[in-house]
Amino acid sequence: MQLVQDKSEAKYAQFEKIIGYRFRDRTLLEEALTHRSRANEVDGAFDNQRLEFFGDSILGFLISNLLFRQFPDAREGELTQMRASLVDEVRLSAIAAELEVGSYLELGRGEEKSGGREKKSILADAYEALIAAIYLDGGVAAVQTAIERHFKDLLSEFASTGVDSTDYKTELQEFTQANSASTPLYELTAAEGPDHDKVYRFSVVMDGLPVGTGDGKSKKEAQQAAAREALEFLKR
Repeated sequence: MQLVQDKSEAKYAQFEKIIGYRFRDRTLLEEALTHRSRANEVDGAFDNQRLEFFGDSILGFLISNLLFRQFPDAREGELTQMRASLVDEVRLSAIAAELEVGSYLELGRGEEKSGGREKKSILADAYEALIAAIYLDGGVAAVQTAIERHFKDLLSEFASTGVDSTDYKTELQEFTQANSASTPLYELTAAEGPDHDKVYRFSVVMDGLPVGTGDGKSKKEAQQAAAREALEFLKR
């Protein structure tokens, strides 16, 4: 029994390093990572649905706060558009994937077999539950710090490209699936400048040939710029 507990503690400690927050009450973390399919199989277990409900509101409020402060010249409609883009299922599931949330989820046997660890809806819900758990454990300052860290690259994209919230990588993926047998690959071709002000360059490659190039202050930003150029090239 002690061995099982030690393994669980080590697992959660590793996850805490990834998300950048250490829980005082790890039962909150365990609940945030427990899908209802698992709770249905274990007597007395709590699933993450209540935390997800709370986390959705916390996330909306703190993202609004971040956008309000970071974009003082943006109008209400622009802020609303940015917030909607940042907290939608696609963005949240992508952040959850970056934080390796899927690897730490507690799933039921059926959900495990059906690929639940990679389902966007499950990942997005778990991230919202995680935000609520951090708030309940550490308060507003702790969860605000976590959100700023998790959304840093996306906010940087908005700052450099404006309010355009188009996900060009997803659009390119969908376009190539419909019009080509090739899959776009993203290759890092340059990374210049000091660590605190580095500029990345990515190329989109299809069938061994570059079809788009983009620069950015983050890898995500550069990939989005490359995908945008690739779309313009392929749609000519």
